[in-house]
Amino acid sequence: MRRKDSKDSKDSKEANVNKEILLVVDAVANEKGVSKEIIFGALEIALASAAKKRYSGDPDVQVTINRRSGVYETFRRWQVVADGVPQDTPDRQMELTSARQIRLEVQVGDVVDKPLENADFGGRIAAQTARQVIVQKVRDAERAQIVDAFLHRKGELLSGVVKRLERDKERRMERSDVIMDVGGNVEAKIAGEDLIPRESFRIGERVRGHLKDVRTESRGPQLFVSRTDPEFLIALFTLEVPEINQGLIEIKAVARDPGSRAKVAVKSKDARIDPISACVGMRGARVQSVTNELSGERVDVVRWDDDSVRFVMNAMSPAEVESIIVEEDSHSMDIIVCDEKQLAQAIGKGGQNVHLASRLTGWTLNVMTKAQAQDRRGQEDQTLQQMFMEQLGVDDEIAAILVREGFAGLDEVAYVPVHEMLEIAEFDQEIVDELRGRARDVLLTRAIAAEEQLGNAQPAEDLLGMEGMDEALAFLLAGRGITTMEDLAELSVDDLNEIAGLDEKRAAQLIMKAREPWFSNGR
Repeated sequence: MRRKDSKDSKDSKEANVNKEILLVVDAVANEKGVSKEIIFGALEIALASAAKKRYSGDPDVQVTINRRSGVYETFRRWQVVADGVPQDTPDRQMELTSARQIRLEVQVGDVVDKPLENADFGGRIAAQTARQVIVQKVRDAERAQIVDAFLHRKGELLSGVVKRLERDKERRMERSDVIMDVGGNVEAKIAGEDLIPRESFRIGERVRGHLKDVRTESRGPQLFVSRTDPEFLIALFTLEVPEINQGLIEIKAVARDPGSRAKVAVKSKDARIDPISACVGMRGARVQSVTNELSGERVDVVRWDDDSVRFVMNAMSPAEVESIIVEEDSHSMDIIVCDEKQLAQAIGKGGQNVHLASRLTGWTLNVMTKAQAQDRRGQEDQTLQQMFMEQLGVDDEIAAILVREGFAGLDEVAYVPVHEMLEIAEFDQEIVDELRGRARDVLLTRAIAAEEQLGNAQPAEDLLGMEGMDEALAFLLAGRGITTMEDLAELSVDDLNEIAGLDEKRAAQLIMKAREPWFSNGR
């Protein structure tokens, strides 16, 4: 009878332990809001760790818990290796002969298990090891849930309450990071550099920002919020302006100097809606709400235009632009205003207005008055006129006419169509032919000099003899490494124009002539 009582007592104890495991899983899963599978996995790791401490070395001990009954079993595992083979991890490897004593049909590379005595779930180990593992697993699960819940919300506006202020000594930031509670026991961080200059928050105060990143970290918040990103401004306008939220108005570009000034370019997709009026709102109410959220940051709403010049003129608001000179090669524009007063307004305090307009449009902008532009143009014209006099051997009158008619270099004089030069009142056929001939001679001399510097590269016979080609142009191209018709055929019209300064029509004719062999050869 004593044996039966002892067995009944043991079975009863095991049943209680199994029931306790299920109760722990239910309680932790409900309290922390994580799946039961994660808790079961944590318990299995904890029990395996406890059982492993009974053995020396580093054995592979694993525990499996029945998800329905709570019954758990402990095993030690070995990987089977060939007899006599040196073992890298002897505590986890077993020779084939020994393994077949456990399971006869086992082969090299298989895994064999051997049951072990279970660790006591109700003992001191459960109160320490198990608790530590469970807490860590739950924490990991909670972080994973945060990432899953907020990953698709990147770019959205996030609101919360300031929970605490932290200073990161490693970054040596003067401003403290703001840790905000966004609900559901979830924290987000606004780093000091992501706060608008001169703004400060108190614990318990509400704060909003743009969710710029969501990532898993070993410690601290996993949500990173910014109040300085342009996207924050976009999110605020989307909230305040229904037409933007509905897709009737599109924000095309934003440039910010956080806490000071910003420019927003907007475009209406409905001709009946004025995008500026919609964004500004009745008596400026909508834009004022955005400004208040940005600690007084002034916001200029400008009209987007697909034409770069008109867009730049809009972006320079409130300054009035008189004219613009576009430099495509340098992707820059000279902004000309009428007087010093408009100049100061166009530049803005500390250059802020022109700087923001440049970032908004993507163009380098140089602002000057009409008088400054005339002086600059006069100096450029004088330099160009002097170049024509020296290179072409003409007097100042002829050089001045070339400058006046917009010739910017010898390439243009040499290759601009004859009929265009004959339209100049002061020029006749003889003058035109002489100017073109002198210009080509200079270009030929330059090309030969360049060719000598590049290893005496000479144009091939096919390039020299090609219809429409002349010697000066051939040597100019050779000096750039284009020595054959095949080389020329590989160029685009823009490439050839950049090298030789030809008009598009002539450049296209030359390239098509160079490509004729392609078509005859079936290329």
